[in-house]
Amino acid sequence: MKTRLTFCILLASTMFAVLPGCTGGKKDAESHDHHEMAATEESTTEAAGPQFTVDENFKQQLNTVFTAYVSLKDAFVASDAEKVKAEASNTSQAVAKVDMKLLSGAEHNDWMSYLGSIEKSLKEIEGSSDLAVQRRAFSTLSEGLYKSIKAFGLGNGEAFYEYCPMAFNNEGAYWLSDKEAIRNPYFVDEMLTCGQVKEKLK
Repeated sequence: MKTRLTFCILLASTMFAVLPGCTGGKKDAESHDHHEMAATEESTTEAAGPQFTVDENFKQQLNTVFTAYVSLKDAFVASDAEKVKAEASNTSQAVAKVDMKLLSGAEHNDWMSYLGSIEKSLKEIEGSSDLAVQRRAFSTLSEGLYKSIKAFGLGNGEAFYEYCPMAFNNEGAYWLSDKEAIRNPYFVDEMLTCGQVKEKLK
């Protein structure tokens, strides 16, 4: 009985130790690195191909949008509201150059549904100097761009879809990156590397 009880205690301790997620505050600071490692180990990094086969020129244009978006994400990591506004403007310009005429049928309809959300989010980011407001709009932007890349692909590029469960008071939020390493655009002071890769896109 004593041996069985000891085994159960050890098993429970092991299960709690490998649960993924992010921790915050001074109380959890010592265990934070361990949680980040567990989150990375349980990430999903299998490359996922696009839903549609579309013109390569469209993919390259979408790749240009993604490149501008990454610079925007980096501005959030730096917590620089004015830089965020400038990079949002650059991203908007890249979006405006995407030629929707390269798509037809269901492809065109899908892009139009994503485009509205992307453009609206970028305008909200450009129109505010409040990082909290900008970050909320960035979350919506990230969702729209993720769906676009998922549908059409990036040509020769690849993207990592990453997640922070603690963003917006534990509501959770996603973002995209060109690198697997976590650089959290929502928590950048104590939890810059908090998060996990959910999906790899190409």
